[in-house]
Amino acid sequence: MQSSVIKRVILLGALAISAIIILQAYWGISYYKMKEQDFQRSVHIALLKVAKDIAKFNDSVLPTTNLIKKISSNYYVVNANSVINAGELEYYLQREFHDASLNIDFEYAIYDCDTNEMVYGNLCKYEDKPISDDRLGNLPKYNEFIYYFGVKFPSRQGYLLSQMQSIFILACVLFLTTMFFIYSIYVILSQRRLSEMQKDFINNMTHEFKTPISTIKISSDVFLKDPKINQDSRLLKYAGIIKDQNQRLNNQVEKVLQIAKLEEGNFELKKEEINLHELLKGIIKNVELKIIQNKGKIGIDLKATNAIIHADKLHLSNIIYNLLDNAIKYCKDIPLIQVQTEQIGNEIVLSIQDNGIGIAKEYQNKVFNKFFRVPTGNIHNVKGFGLGLFYIKTICQAHGWKIKLESEAEVGTEILITI
Repeated sequence: MQSSVIKRVILLGALAISAIIILQAYWGISYYKMKEQDFQRSVHIALLKVAKDIAKFNDSVLPTTNLIKKISSNYYVVNANSVINAGELEYYLQREFHDASLNIDFEYAIYDCDTNEMVYGNLCKYEDKPISDDRLGNLPKYNEFIYYFGVKFPSRQGYLLSQMQSIFILACVLFLTTMFFIYSIYVILSQRRLSEMQKDFINNMTHEFKTPISTIKISSDVFLKDPKINQDSRLLKYAGIIKDQNQRLNNQVEKVLQIAKLEEGNFELKKEEINLHELLKGIIKNVELKIIQNKGKIGIDLKATNAIIHADKLHLSNIIYNLLDNAIKYCKDIPLIQVQTEQIGNEIVLSIQDNGIGIAKEYQNKVFNKFFRVPTGNIHNVKGFGLGLFYIKTICQAHGWKIKLESEAEVGTEILITI
């Protein structure tokens, strides 16, 4: 994965999670305020009913205004306008809070005119949970009323928070998601670092191979030109093997280096005007000897009416050589290869078809992946790195060409390149 892609993933992921956190915080605050308003409304209605119950019991008249006063977020005073009995008040409070589904602890006190003090009534607990003493018994006076009582909810904040369980669950899920994202980024960066180390090692190793490969090539050429070597068939055979295998090793090293350049984006296509038919004929002439040695045949049917294209000649030649080489290598019997071009509008379709071992359907969408090779069990008669088709696809994409694979196991494969 390229550094720019990783940066975009991290940036977009961070923006997405930040947006979710902001929305979650906004929803949490809004939900808390809504629950707070519902609580205040329910408390106000319940206290109003209690005041009416007391007035009815005492056969008194309640004031039309300024009946309930909110002193603080959890403390209310109620103007009863008549003498209040503590037992009746507690009964009415418990009943009305229960009817309003206010399942919360509360304490109350009644104002005593004689002593000018708030007389503490009781702490009515909904659940048997301890409450800290510093929150209890502090019910201050309110000088504007004469006959009134005060009600305080010492666990109001905890009660409201308990109504927000769904928000907390979502917050936990968001936290876990954030942690997973951070861990994923850590894994991606670690893998990226290991990949860079591996790539640097491969590049350095392949560059180091170039010197001994060149030396071996020069030495083998000297051997092959030596008259004494040419007179000894056995030595000539071995010298030829050395040259062929050295060339094979050089081709593999060059392929690795080309792939490295492609991935780093350090290569540039040197497009020029090319006659595709002439290029195909030249390449086929070069590989025809190898096909004949395998007792095979190669057919050519060039039907495109306009064979002039703009492409990088070196890379296009490599593509065709790779496809023909695969057609020869991956054939159990006598290789039969068909090369064809066809004109479709302004496009040329280049087709290379073989009668090889084919590719099973489950592997056809993977063969263009880097380093992928179709599993062959314990049989390893065909060597390679799994870079050929990856290179072909990369070059086609760089040119803006389309590549298509059609294959059937044990029947053969056809590669179509739309230029």
